[in-house]
Amino acid sequence: MKNFTSANNTLAPWTDHTVEYKVISALLVLIICALGMVGNVMVILVVLTTKHMRTPTNCYLVSLAVADLIVLTAAGLPSVADSVYGSWMFGHAGCLGITYFQYLGINASSCSITAFTVERYIAICHPIKAQSLCTYARAKRIILAVWLFTSLYCVMWFYLSDTEEIVYKDVTVVTCAYRVSRKLYMPIYFFDFGVFFVLPLALATILYGLIARILFLNAIPKQNVKNGQHGIGIKHSTQCSSTTAASRRQVIKMLAVVVILFALLWMPYRTLVVVNSFIQEAYLDTWFLLFCRICVYLNSAINPVIYNAMSQKFRAAFRRLCICSSKPQMKQAAYSVALTYSTVKETSMIESTEHFPTEIDDLSDAPNGLREELTPS
Repeated sequence: MKNFTSANNTLAPWTDHTVEYKVISALLVLIICALGMVGNVMVILVVLTTKHMRTPTNCYLVSLAVADLIVLTAAGLPSVADSVYGSWMFGHAGCLGITYFQYLGINASSCSITAFTVERYIAICHPIKAQSLCTYARAKRIILAVWLFTSLYCVMWFYLSDTEEIVYKDVTVVTCAYRVSRKLYMPIYFFDFGVFFVLPLALATILYGLIARILFLNAIPKQNVKNGQHGIGIKHSTQCSSTTAASRRQVIKMLAVVVILFALLWMPYRTLVVVNSFIQEAYLDTWFLLFCRICVYLNSAINPVIYNAMSQKFRAAFRRLCICSSKPQMKQAAYSVALTYSTVKETSMIESTEHFPTEIDDLSDAPNGLREELTPS
């Protein structure tokens, strides 16, 4: 068992890599890492610089973007050097630090996905509790706790990693490997696998099923004429209710796609390591190992693409960030946001009196802005 960066190189001798493999692997990883780093930086800037984008859900997406940046930097870029030079280039300190940040990014991304899944479940299925639990301030505290926990948990990799020199065909190759035996490492790996992969996916499957039952299966109740309400007010309220429900469904779809791709793109690498842990002759096909690594890097690079494809608000914010929109445009956007929030707030108050709890979630973060600004495309 070797660390993630050198998994496909120390397990299969570097000196056997062809020029074709080196060129293809280096180009693919560089392209994916470059696009992923730009995309994740833009996600962070969009949320931090756009006031109405600072919602609890987007706060967790920023945490996920930071984790993905760490994965691309600590796992993706060093693998390019491995492919080109065929040996570990970063010394003993680099081995310890890079291994630590690899697992920090991987585990923090998993925890961030779990956090926004739980947050969405509370907001949709328990809207009364969400008014006090699903706030921007609380989201920041949870993210701080997530990063503190994962930072401390990953400290063990400073003691489990080390450089090693291997002589292959009279050539000395330096590797960044684990200093403990395979037998001692397996319990650590399977604990990590269960806590940061199996458990988050199982929890996400259950919670998104409960959310879907509320948003997609329950019909929106018809508005009745009560207390002398005018017909035009009822029509306006119904339209706002439909818009809010559609917006929420679109947000849930986007987050569910993030979780599904996380599961699918990590599955080849996770499965390979599990299988190789039990068989005597490990499966180490060089091209399949490259495929596994590419899937992991894609998982860290693809989320900004998902946000652009499935969220009109993120698309508009990305566009404004790219073209540096003028101040009048920003004022117009702010006015639109205020108007939208006022409408949603009015609708939510009406619906709460009608005992339709799934719609009052938009008030849960009222002091910090509109609860969800991700309107459907």
